Amino acid sequence: MTRTTAEDYLAQASLLRLLGVIALVTAPQFLRMPAYLGALVGVIGIWRAVAALRQWRLPPTWLKVTLVLLAFALVQVSYGRVNGQHAGAALLVVMLALKLTEMRSRRDVLVVVSLCYFVMLTHFLFSQEMWTIGYLLLCAVAVTAMLIEANHAGRPLPPRVTLRKGAFLVAEALPLMLLFFILFPRVPGPLWGLPADAGAARSGISDTMDPGDIAKLVQDDAIAFRVRFTGTPPPQKQLYWRGPVLWYFDGRRWRAPFHGDDYFAMYAPGTQLNAYASLSAEVAGEPVGYEVTLEPNRQNWLFALDVPRADALPPGTQLTGYYQLLSRDIIKDRYRYEAISYPRYRLEPEMAEQWQRSGIRLPEDRNPRARALAQQWREEGLTGRALVNRALQTFRAEKFYYTLEPPKLGDNPVDEFLFETRRGFCEHYASAFTVLMRAAGIPARVVVGYQGGEPNSLGDYYVVRQSDAHAWSEIWLAGEGWVRVDPTAAVAPERVEHGLSNAIAESELPGFLRRGGSGFWYWRLQASVAWDWVNVKWDRWVLGFNPERQFEFLNRFGLGDWQNMVIALTVGITLFMGLVGLRVLRQMLPATTADPALRLWRQATRQLAKQGLTQAASEGPRDFVERAVRERPDLSAPLQQLLRAYLSARYLQERAPREAEVELLGALKALKALKAS
Repeated sequence: MTRTTAEDYLAQASLLRLLGVIALVTAPQFLRMPAYLGALVGVIGIWRAVAALRQWRLPPTWLKVTLVLLAFALVQVSYGRVNGQHAGAALLVVMLALKLTEMRSRRDVLVVVSLCYFVMLTHFLFSQEMWTIGYLLLCAVAVTAMLIEANHAGRPLPPRVTLRKGAFLVAEALPLMLLFFILFPRVPGPLWGLPADAGAARSGISDTMDPGDIAKLVQDDAIAFRVRFTGTPPPQKQLYWRGPVLWYFDGRRWRAPFHGDDYFAMYAPGTQLNAYASLSAEVAGEPVGYEVTLEPNRQNWLFALDVPRADALPPGTQLTGYYQLLSRDIIKDRYRYEAISYPRYRLEPEMAEQWQRSGIRLPEDRNPRARALAQQWREEGLTGRALVNRALQTFRAEKFYYTLEPPKLGDNPVDEFLFETRRGFCEHYASAFTVLMRAAGIPARVVVGYQGGEPNSLGDYYVVRQSDAHAWSEIWLAGEGWVRVDPTAAVAPERVEHGLSNAIAESELPGFLRRGGSGFWYWRLQASVAWDWVNVKWDRWVLGFNPERQFEFLNRFGLGDWQNMVIALTVGITLFMGLVGLRVLRQMLPATTADPALRLWRQATRQLAKQGLTQAASEGPRDFVERAVRERPDLSAPLQQLLRAYLSARYLQERAPREAEVELLGALKALKALKAS
């Protein structure tokens, strides 16, 4: 059995600092784990601090085992598993806290410090933004400082000393990190795989739509995706980013005929995808090429301008019969893809009668007044485009209002919106218009996605936010196919042409959408634009530094193949380790002094030591010279001159320092000349 000595125990001050470091490292995980797990970790940390201050005994074994079993049970109940991204990170944090209940010696402290390094790594599973890197560098300095303190015997070092040493060690490692980042051969895909977390939240556009859904989504300023066009960007009014197509209506809710993951379960890879009709689009004009960087939303659908070119789809994606672009994998990480779209098209000009009948289906017991109004238009002899124009004219002529604060609607939301409240957001207008068209015998459906985008003033790309979420309609006309109709444009054309902030009263807009003035929100907008530009560069050159981009970068220096990369990496590591070795050797050399007088005196004593006159550690300069003169009378004159010049330069300051140093140097030369003779 290893015997524990007094030096093995961690001082009280060091223990409290360690608890502070643990709190710093685990803080972001508290935002991701359930409140009761965070409370458990916090209670254990507070108890350990109080136990150290009041010198309580650590808990017995049976209680520690019970806490461990409880931790596993809580994680299992919370996440349905104890492994995976969220569950595994939460379990690691709880186990780190439980380690505090048995921490007795410095060995236990080193285990806790090592666990802190592992917890730091888990943050990269949730975020790779620049702020995460800065935060983790700060954590690395703090944990390394704690590692230095844990390995220091005796009284605790001052925090400024350990933090300075920790920062220096981390700074020393940065060049090696940069060398590995640039030159280490990269492999496509992640280096590890984790089970998907079923409980993770989804974000953004949904494949269902109720009244008020998109109005709520517009309150979110999170970025949905960024777009970089390869040529001249289309005008704002053409930027309709197609998402889920909603076909079925129960009187209140619109929904897609399938979910993205269900869709791919219906079709084997490589087969012709056909949700209700074959892909049929006639395109014209110049295509628009663009690259989309989609933020993770845990959905299958991607977003593309109408209509995407079917033979130039991104790898791992396919088009549905609704011309919705889907990915085979759920988008759990930032995803970049390229697409080509044609703004001028005819989508499915011919459609089977069974699907035409399906496209006009409505529940018979809901929204009777809307159905009666559409029937009245039919009885007036209106058909096709005339019916569409009558509906849009109704929105323009009547007192309809475009608002982010629509009143709540009951069991017949379309009737209540059309004939009573007349206040709504884009989903209200799209839903009402589509119902009117179906009731009039025109096949119609709702499309949800995003409309518009804001160009970044510092970059060559557009930013599409959740606040750009939009809903519009598509109607089918014989010979023309599916035609996009945006009823919102009939009420608030500024929304389509210039963006939401120009179509809604400023009092209703969230602060981040207010573009005018020079107050807080204006400067917040400017900072947001700059920060997003920096993040795009970070994503492109750091997070997006894949094998292709690595070869592209190294080709500029003639290192664009595996062999040259490995040779350059080996040479770089060798040079770096050589510099580290030289630094260590330099630290082992005797310390030099900045005092010129003392440096010259030491040179003189080394000369005298070669003649058998060595200054003892207990002798001052005067005592040493007196003894040396007694032993070597022939050196009396230069030794007395040396002593007089040294004392004058170092202590007496009777003459200018430079003059005294010159005399001291002359005495040293006289001593060397006498020895040579």
